[in-house]
Amino acid sequence: MSLSDCEDLDVSKLAKNVLPPLLLLVAFLSTWESVVWLLKIPAITLPPPSRIALAAYKNADELVIATGYTALASTCGLLCSVVIGVVMAAIFSQAAIIRRSFFPYAIFLQTVPIVAVAPLLLHWFGNGFQTIVMIVIIISLFPIIVNVTYGMVSVDRQLVNLFQLNRASRWQIFFKLQLPNSVPLLISATKTSAGLAVIGAIVGEFFAGLSTPLSGLGYFIMKSLEYKIDAMMAAVIASALLGNAMFTVISFIESKILARFGQVQSNVFQ
Repeated sequence: MSLSDCEDLDVSKLAKNVLPPLLLLVAFLSTWESVVWLLKIPAITLPPPSRIALAAYKNADELVIATGYTALASTCGLLCSVVIGVVMAAIFSQAAIIRRSFFPYAIFLQTVPIVAVAPLLLHWFGNGFQTIVMIVIIISLFPIIVNVTYGMVSVDRQLVNLFQLNRASRWQIFFKLQLPNSVPLLISATKTSAGLAVIGAIVGEFFAGLSTPLSGLGYFIMKSLEYKIDAMMAAVIASALLGNAMFTVISFIESKILARFGQVQSNVFQ
């Protein structure tokens, strides 16, 4: 295959992946703009996309700083969730009695309303970055625990017997069999938790980000809620873009890691 053929293939693949969502976005924004102007909906109720874009431009510096702060809190919390989740999954995978004893308490992380826990953490640890990260950990930890535990305990029994036949230790079985088997599920869970991490950071900023030196998107949204609906919606869009950016980065890492492990990455949207 020549270089020109490769370039044509890349352009075709890029167009296939980018054009459909781009065209849908243009159609959605055009419809939104038209409906607002035709029905004369007040901007205080629903500003048109053009006004939101103008508000984003006017508040660009503050939005960029807020997005960066929220991204930092989300990333730190997500990385902590990955480490804690893998450690807890490793413990759960060692015996069924451990899973039966502790797993109901792990479910607590998923079922407890984060808006109810946030004020409690604020009371214990005060305003600041550390409390926001704790909230991110709580909201993003459960998918990692569940998926990684399943990956570790679902190893082919014949492979385990083969390792034991060759006198492999428990640690060797764990590091050379169970842990590699859980890597695809770990990455998949991390992609799920990436969006939750952004949500957790913004919720945390609602409660704990009011007196920090840097304020994230949550504080920006709270500040703009009453009188600057267009600026608030610009911050909401920035948070959605942040979640998508984190998802894209993790997907890129997934393609590299799964290629290293000799596994094919499936794409349900092809």
